[in-house]
Amino acid sequence: MADQADVRAGRPSGALTGHVGYHGYDLHAAPGVHRGLPSPYLTFIVTFGRPLTMRAPDGSLVTRDVAIGGLHTTPETIVHDGRQSGVHVVLDPLAARALLGRPAAELAGVTVDGDEVLGALARELHERVGEADDWGGRFAAIDDVLGRALGDGPGLGATTPVAPEVRRAWRRTVGSGGRVPVRALADEVGWSERHLGQRFRAELGVAPKVAGRMARFDRARRRLAARALAGQALGLADIAADGGYADQAHLTREFGALAGCSPTRWLAEEIGNVQDAATPGAPG
Repeated sequence: MADQADVRAGRPSGALTGHVGYHGYDLHAAPGVHRGLPSPYLTFIVTFGRPLTMRAPDGSLVTRDVAIGGLHTTPETIVHDGRQSGVHVVLDPLAARALLGRPAAELAGVTVDGDEVLGALARELHERVGEADDWGGRFAAIDDVLGRALGDGPGLGATTPVAPEVRRAWRRTVGSGGRVPVRALADEVGWSERHLGQRFRAELGVAPKVAGRMARFDRARRRLAARALAGQALGLADIAADGGYADQAHLTREFGALAGCSPTRWLAEEIGNVQDAATPGAPG
């Protein structure tokens, strides 16, 4: 059967706006492996039709109806039989306390079953997404369930217990694509580099320098995918220069370290299967 891809972007509503992004995907292709690449966001997948099969750190395969994790520095390996269907939700880590009831640091570098984090709400998410007839219904189901999770939590307002200095440092890191040095971040928030690093890691699970590396890579690979999907010249040297890399070789080395392959190999394997949820943008 020829490859088929039905992909849709969804816009969250109400208080969720700016804090999450939705990407629906229903893919039919040859059996293979998909890489879930590092990014400066938490992510969770709500499947329908069949569960997600992931390779665990010990090499075994685990299946999950809802998977939550992120802020990792190595790719997640998803093994599929040619059919992948679900909604990929990208979550601003600073909203993790309000939506997930815990800081992003508790989920950094791992992937867990959704019910370990959201309990019955994860099971409801899976059931309602699976029962929906179309993308509008699936996105609406996620809006409803996450909206209720938000209502039951501390909320996304000023009372959310994330230090404003950490918020500002994170925003600057992601918004600049990782191009603001840690020393400059510390100066901006009025903390020492050491104190910023301690507070940043306690909330987000990664050091500011690592977060900058993730943001830089995420921006570069999104630009690369956009050019490939548009049929344009890849322009790796330009992407490297604009993204804060020393040169094209530096970008290629980062792909090897964070994606486990070269940029061109990643495109060859993933084009048409690039699960890019819209990022939360500029969360409030």
